[in-house]
Amino acid sequence: MKKIIALFAVALVAVALTLFFNRSDEQKWKTSDVIYEVNIRQYTPEGTFNAFTKELPRLKELGVDIIWIMPISPIGVEGRKGTLGSYYSIVDYTAVNPEFGTLDDFKTLVKKAHELNLKVIIDWVANHTSRDAVWLKNGHKDWYVWDTATDAPAVKYDWTDIAQLDYTNRDMRAEMVKCMKFWLTEADIDGFRCDVAGEVPTDFWNETVPELRKVKENLFMLAEAEKPELMNFAFDVYYSWGLHNAMNEVAQGKENVNAIRKQIARMINDFPQSAIPMYFTSNHDENSWKGSEFERMGEGTEAFAALTYTLPGVPLIYSGQEAGFDRSLSFFEKDSIDWTGPNAAKWTEFYKKMNDLREKHPALHSYPDGGTFGEVMTSEHDNVYAFVRIIPGDTVICFFNFSDKEIPCAFACPRDGSDKMLPLKPWEYSITTYGKN
Repeated sequence: MKKIIALFAVALVAVALTLFFNRSDEQKWKTSDVIYEVNIRQYTPEGTFNAFTKELPRLKELGVDIIWIMPISPIGVEGRKGTLGSYYSIVDYTAVNPEFGTLDDFKTLVKKAHELNLKVIIDWVANHTSRDAVWLKNGHKDWYVWDTATDAPAVKYDWTDIAQLDYTNRDMRAEMVKCMKFWLTEADIDGFRCDVAGEVPTDFWNETVPELRKVKENLFMLAEAEKPELMNFAFDVYYSWGLHNAMNEVAQGKENVNAIRKQIARMINDFPQSAIPMYFTSNHDENSWKGSEFERMGEGTEAFAALTYTLPGVPLIYSGQEAGFDRSLSFFEKDSIDWTGPNAAKWTEFYKKMNDLREKHPALHSYPDGGTFGEVMTSEHDNVYAFVRIIPGDTVICFFNFSDKEIPCAFACPRDGSDKMLPLKPWEYSITTYGKN
């Protein structure tokens, strides 16, 4: 990270991103929090809760705050993909995958995380179950969308290992809510990351989340969706898929920086004030099906990762990113992360610095605690994305050269009217802080 010890005056487009968490003063999580996604199967050679629990102090030291664990329920056998199957083919919503350990092991994980002031959310798959789920075995055929041609549960996409749930059935809805409450009461988790949340009717979430908040007031809800209506009442954070795809296209030379600018403007215009975007350069889907961030983003990997920390929103780290793990993980087989690669120390230090930067500078926090956002006008509009985050007493100014060109980036200094020049190498970025810290 190149830190320039100077005050770069800017021509500011005064557009504030009034995004904020639905939170009370008693909220256990903060607007400076960073999310970390855990792939239990691949995280350690053992692939168990107990083995991962030993990693919690390291993650605390890294500076993450919210631990998101991919689905922990038993995996279906019927139509199973690969040897071990998909985490997202759920047999029993209130049981634990024996591959990972026991319910007591998971409770211990959550307890240890809380002792370190880390929050734990689990992946919730409300859209479907496995094709041999306990609900089907218990005779609840009417809880599913049924394919009369095959006399079997309906399948979406190529997800041949799942059975589609029918949200017109109120009994099924009630049982789903009961299962979600189970994890809040039995394991004391802090919230849910909801898989394909946009495929589930919005009214289900609007009815369900208030019920869940009666159990845990400070619930954290993350939607794997980019659907504005989900953010009106139910969810705190959403996936910024559009921006992520734009970053990949810019990195690959298919678009210029205007694609990023367009996506940010869309999020400002389309989403309610209570919506917080989650930014990422990788996650389990991207890594397994489209390649690591290094494959997709090449020389721009570090700059795009830094962008996720400086825009208004919440950054995500996926398992292994902090060690520079540079290949796809198998999704249906055991395929352990290598934590000892040649660039492990470099990337660990990078993420520590970015987490520390976000924690120490309130301007980078999410609204209402964070700073306003405005674009900085430069001479390199098609190559450089520059912006400022401002809160009284703290300002962060960012320049990103999202091109493979060396850029002489000029901009005006409003203090004295003079012109300023910031040379940027290909894919170089500059983050300048002054004020509070």
